[in-house]
Amino acid sequence: MVRPVPSDLSREAINQLQAEGLSELLATILPGHGFYQRKYHEAGLSVSRLRFPRDLEQLPFTTKAELLAAQLAVPPHGNLLTFPFQHYTRMHQTSGTSGRPLRWYDTQESWELLLECWREKFRIAGIDSNDRLFFPFSFGPFLGFWSAFEAGVRHGCLCLPGGGMSSVARLRFLLDNQVSIVFCTPTYAIRLVEVATQEGIKLQNSSVRALIVAGEPGGSIPATRQRIETGWGARVFDHNGMTETGPLGFECIEAPGGLHLLEAACWPEVIEPTSGRALAPGEEGELVITSFRRVASPLIRYRTGDLVRIDPQPCACGRALVRLDGGIRGRVDDMLLIRGNNVHPSTLQMILHRFEQVAEYLIEVDTRSALTSLCVRVEPTPTYDRALLKEQLEQTLRSELLFRVEVEIVEPGSLARAEMKAKRVVRKS
Repeated sequence: MVRPVPSDLSREAINQLQAEGLSELLATILPGHGFYQRKYHEAGLSVSRLRFPRDLEQLPFTTKAELLAAQLAVPPHGNLLTFPFQHYTRMHQTSGTSGRPLRWYDTQESWELLLECWREKFRIAGIDSNDRLFFPFSFGPFLGFWSAFEAGVRHGCLCLPGGGMSSVARLRFLLDNQVSIVFCTPTYAIRLVEVATQEGIKLQNSSVRALIVAGEPGGSIPATRQRIETGWGARVFDHNGMTETGPLGFECIEAPGGLHLLEAACWPEVIEPTSGRALAPGEEGELVITSFRRVASPLIRYRTGDLVRIDPQPCACGRALVRLDGGIRGRVDDMLLIRGNNVHPSTLQMILHRFEQVAEYLIEVDTRSALTSLCVRVEPTPTYDRALLKEQLEQTLRSELLFRVEVEIVEPGSLARAEMKAKRVVRKS
């Protein structure tokens, strides 16, 4: 029986749970976990002598590069497992958008933990057995919403898969089945609004009351949220998680535009990406996660690569859980350096999505000359004046970024659309 993942604990109870949870995890997985056994031996650590939270920073960080190297050396699992391989019943893998995909394995017990995390998120969002949940994408080897789907079934909800359908068919399907909750990426939520408009479907009049979005920044970006909520006439709930960590964060009803982390299952830190030093609440840095409850395939001080900022103020919902103000703000490795100026793709998204005339866009970074250049290719809505949109965007981007960004208006329908994570940055080198 998997223990619940409560979100209503006091700060003192959370701190104690994390410290005890990590101690228990280390006692369970060592010396049997090949990866961490070797890692701590090479670091010269006597783990049994460590006391938490005091000694947390003595444990070295874990990186994705290390995990990938381990799986390459010892395929398929890389000795990243706590128990014998035959005990594992699930395998998912990362999307591999930045290179080789990482495989991650779960036993039935560790999978049940992920379902409990989702069920707690459902409770936070007020989702109950009267809701009908729709998952409009093809279920593949990526973790995606696999656990959300099964958790919805456990929660008593009617869960409707939408794989193998066109966007038009999915819209008809959700209308016919009176769907109330839609799970998708922010990009695909906007795409469905676009298709609905083309088909004369008024989503604002549908039974959908909320969308749970994840997989990319956007759910906590005000302009993107507004575009989705206006197009659907429904509330957006942001969510985050990773294949390696499982579901982590969820937005409460009372404070849109941020993510509470389920600290009964993970221990979060925020560090300065270059030095690795701990940052105080209110400072932006890289999110580090210890998944002390996912014992079958744990991660200890895992550098997620996500840029976040812990809100130093108490949340209006009253929960003591860490809250990431603005959700996932971007990726450490996504920073663009344009003629001495730093800019994140999420900043460009925030600006571009304020213009309802922008149907889709693509960021092109050219590093082939001494000075890196940036061009934003923009697909307009069919009836809008293209010259006027180009002028408006270039003026706004220059005003807010303080450097010139070239804008190229392309033909309507010419830019690719994505069901899952959108690839909106192309680098030429």
